[in-house]
Amino acid sequence: MDAPDAPFHWADLPMPQAGPGEVLVRIHASGVNPLDTKIRAGAADHARHPLPAVLGMDLAGVVEQVGPGVTDFVRGDEVWAMAGGVAGVQGSMAQFAAVDARLLAKKPANLSMRQAAALPLAIITAWEGMVDIANVQPADKVLVIGGAGGVGHVALQIARARAAQTFGVDSGAAAEYLKSIGTVAIDRNTPVDAYVEEFTDGLGFDVVYDCVGALDTAFKAVRKFGKVTSSLGWGTYSLGPLSFRSASYAGVFTLRPLLSGEGRQAHGRILAEAKKLVEDGKLLPRMDSRRLTLDQAQQAHELLRTGGANGKLVLEL
Repeated sequence: MDAPDAPFHWADLPMPQAGPGEVLVRIHASGVNPLDTKIRAGAADHARHPLPAVLGMDLAGVVEQVGPGVTDFVRGDEVWAMAGGVAGVQGSMAQFAAVDARLLAKKPANLSMRQAAALPLAIITAWEGMVDIANVQPADKVLVIGGAGGVGHVALQIARARAAQTFGVDSGAAAEYLKSIGTVAIDRNTPVDAYVEEFTDGLGFDVVYDCVGALDTAFKAVRKFGKVTSSLGWGTYSLGPLSFRSASYAGVFTLRPLLSGEGRQAHGRILAEAKKLVEDGKLLPRMDSRRLTLDQAQQAHELLRTGGANGKLVLEL
């Protein structure tokens, strides 16, 4: 693509080669994320990716070639990853990509390529909040604001897999889906004090994960000494309610390893751990019913931008 919001076009690029520590992946499916549309529009200062560029962060595919020093993968392995699409690193909307092996994990056997490409960014973001930061424990009461969204529905399933009680705030239209994954559905128009009283006897939730930029609500919903985390934490908020509860807050910035090069092995670790949950039937993607191909990237971006998608969109190659 030539400029922000310009139509996508095909381009012949040099065939990537797997360098030291890299794996060449033949891409079968590329996940589409809201952040991709922001990068394309030049509205994501935190996700630098100079244009023109190959977009796309999530991928599922097959190992074609293994570079020097890589021992965890062999040709023919089916893999998944959040592997590029920022920081000048080629994205997944292409037939091949040379990927840092630390970002990769073997794909869950029970997922199609399309399903697998729907999950990496969401899984890593949700896992960092629920496991690495909040360390959700059995019987914790966990609230996810934006529970039916891309990160939210994964965060709820991870919490459920850790034997927590889960509650999801979203639109009334999402209630049936939230119930289907074992979560109590809370209409986002319900006052926070009302559902804190109803579901926690006024004490507050042990863990609150904000996926939509609603930290003022999260700070009011957490219990004393509880934990709040957010994947969309920029803005101006009042810290008073959090401080009065002696609760803690930590943000999640999933792109840091891609932007800085530091800590990339954590992404591969998380996807390897999540693979077990997927294969045990405890974590599945919420997919939009449309089957889209790479030449329908423009349609996919428009659906995301206008709120027309009902679940994750994936481009199949």
